[in-house]
Amino acid sequence: MPAKILIIDDEEKLRNLLGRIVKLEGYEVKEARDVKEGLQLLAKEVIDVVLCDVKLPDGNGVSLAEKIKTDYPHIEIILLTAYGNIPDGVQAIKNGAFDYITKGDDNKKILPLLAKACEKALKSKPLHISDANLNIGSFEQILGKSAQIKKAIALAKKVASTDTSVFLSGETGTGKEIFANAIHHASDRKKQNFIAINCAAFSKELLESELFGHKAGAFTGAQKDKKGLFEEANNGTIFLDEVGELHLDLQAKLLRILESGELIKIGDSKITKVDVRIISATNRDLQQEVKNGNFREDIYYRLSVFIIHLPPLRERKEDIAELANSFLNTFTVRAKKQIKSFDTQTLNALGNHHWNGNIRELKNTIERAVILTDSNLVTLDELPPNFNTQQQKELSDFELASAEKKHIEKVLKHTKNNKTETARLLNIALTTLYRKLEEYQLR
Repeated sequence: MPAKILIIDDEEKLRNLLGRIVKLEGYEVKEARDVKEGLQLLAKEVIDVVLCDVKLPDGNGVSLAEKIKTDYPHIEIILLTAYGNIPDGVQAIKNGAFDYITKGDDNKKILPLLAKACEKALKSKPLHISDANLNIGSFEQILGKSAQIKKAIALAKKVASTDTSVFLSGETGTGKEIFANAIHHASDRKKQNFIAINCAAFSKELLESELFGHKAGAFTGAQKDKKGLFEEANNGTIFLDEVGELHLDLQAKLLRILESGELIKIGDSKITKVDVRIISATNRDLQQEVKNGNFREDIYYRLSVFIIHLPPLRERKEDIAELANSFLNTFTVRAKKQIKSFDTQTLNALGNHHWNGNIRELKNTIERAVILTDSNLVTLDELPPNFNTQQQKELSDFELASAEKKHIEKVLKHTKNNKTETARLLNIALTTLYRKLEEYQLR
């Protein structure tokens, strides 16, 4: 998604003009006329950069910068003033502003400065922050007319209005987080936070702190109290992706939340109460993990009260063209190109592909194609090499890849399919392991 910019200025013509200029650069723009309206937008939108006038009818941009950085540390603020002065500029930077520039004199600086601020904001933006009250989370954003995806959407809509725990099953890349977001936005909790976290992306210790929080001094580096994601999601929804990777110790803490809505932060002795709806997902067979002793049976049954299976893309091939065209439009606008469509051969190739990586793989393939395309049509030349056959190729026993596949299988068996531990033993990144699992069709 493009970076989202909030422009706060009481001069409507200047605000609208700046908004149009920023939109032409591919950013999404929101506008506010004063401090009050700006703070209201910040409370319900996930903003990356604020462009703010210093003098506003109900406040001062320099003071506002301090409040924004306190409440939303990842947001960068660029202050604009008609009458720049050194003391204000110094105080603005002290209050956390990214920069302080003068209107008119520094107009040429705004767009390059905005690009730098966006880059910094997106790098520092916490991975779990998700758009909480946007149309992007609605069911209308889920594309496809196949019977399988229609069935999944119908089930999700029925359960959305309840507080029932939902379990989303399906392969990697089938759109589980998009479904979780849509369920949240169709629920009574839609005005509260939706927070998503990938349980496979953290070590046990770090994940415990992220989920449940800690007290200052609880461990080395814990310099101040930290709210956990369950507390951040209070009265809202938390999406636990790859919940099958959760360590048994953390499963016990999760069970307590499921049973009583209580948690204890690391290093704390008192109970914190939370009211959170839990949506979880994994591409692992949790029933088999229960049999193997890797996942608690009591938690499995509490998480899987309502199961929705998301079909792999190869089982809903009639949706591929619609998805591909949607991604093409998105990346074409972002790349500022004039690509109109795919040629017939390319559409056929996309439809016949196996798509082990599902929608995520399709999205990445289209993004690559847009970068390579110099005409108004995407052709086979812009698809990855050996696109039609690479997924079906049988590995010879003499190929190095065959040995790699067998070694990964051996380590997975040794770790009882614990992917985090497998990646550690193989000394590779977890994302690299998932890519190889898809490449070798290992589940």
